Amino acid sequence: MNNRAFAIIGENIHTTRVLLQKGKRIGPNHRGEESVLYKNALGEDSFLVIPQKFKETQVYKEGRVKHFMIAVQKGISDNPDEQKEGEAYILSEIRRQERYGSTFLDLNVDEISHRIEIQKEAMSWLVNYYCEVATLPPSIDSSSLEILQVGLEEYDKCGKPQGSAMVNSASLERIDALDFVEQHECHVIVTAAAVDGMPSNSEERIENASEMVENCLSKDIPLDKIHVDLLLFPISVDQTFGNHYLDAVRDIREKYGDDIYITGGLSNVSFGLPMRRLINETFIRLAIDAGIDSGIINPVENRIERIMALDIDSERVQIARDMLLGHDEFCMNYISSYRDGKLASK
Repeated sequence: MNNRAFAIIGENIHTTRVLLQKGKRIGPNHRGEESVLYKNALGEDSFLVIPQKFKETQVYKEGRVKHFMIAVQKGISDNPDEQKEGEAYILSEIRRQERYGSTFLDLNVDEISHRIEIQKEAMSWLVNYYCEVATLPPSIDSSSLEILQVGLEEYDKCGKPQGSAMVNSASLERIDALDFVEQHECHVIVTAAAVDGMPSNSEERIENASEMVENCLSKDIPLDKIHVDLLLFPISVDQTFGNHYLDAVRDIREKYGDDIYITGGLSNVSFGLPMRRLINETFIRLAIDAGIDSGIINPVENRIERIMALDIDSERVQIARDMLLGHDEFCMNYISSYRDGKLASK
């Protein structure tokens, strides 16, 4: 790893994010209304009321609460009290992620509505509010090029108060996103996705990512504004997925040197398994050793200073490490160790 600070793309200001309805963060406010419980930016107990309209959705009926969706919906409402409620919730998360070392904060409104006009309104509002209160540059994130454009144009209108923004993301299947990066002089996440799907091994990751980097360079986007996402998939699905990612990291680092950033959605690796933080932090440490210097993570849960101090010789970390490096077929040893209590921190 090079000597610059690890770049964290904080991933939580995102309308896909869910809380379990029966979890500890859902409860009544002082009027008995079901709410999301949180500490506001001043550290005070606060409540984001779950509206009746949301309770009629399939997501809620399945026991999940899309808390940032609710906050953004309140933010764009015509009710001043609801606007303040939505703003306060988003501000609390901005402050948390700033406090724990984020470099960029990811903003995504894709699931606010299936209607593109509402998505545009939501992104415009969120970027404007963000510009008023945040100290870090935003990462404008959307599956829609139209929404990316709205977010970047709004940020430009605000005068880019937090510095150069980021585009999340560009790939061979949507190469046109690089035009926005060039036009707005942004940082960019480029993924290793192919034109027609996901890579199946390290070689395809390297080939696709290299083509994207070369496309960036052809548009005079400098290496130190490129974050290459080599696409990490759950180890529970295939025991080779960890090595596919790590091998590609080593190759891209050797090929492009220290100026380029190498990143990824690093918590993906633990999906479907118990004690996810142990898996995530062990893998992040392995990935840092392989050459990453950026991550799309929740910095509140995965703190880089704690990861670097991880006791890699401890039994629990070794069990997770063996699984992540493909030495534990179907993750059976990890799962049995969890059941036997061997993974508990001491």
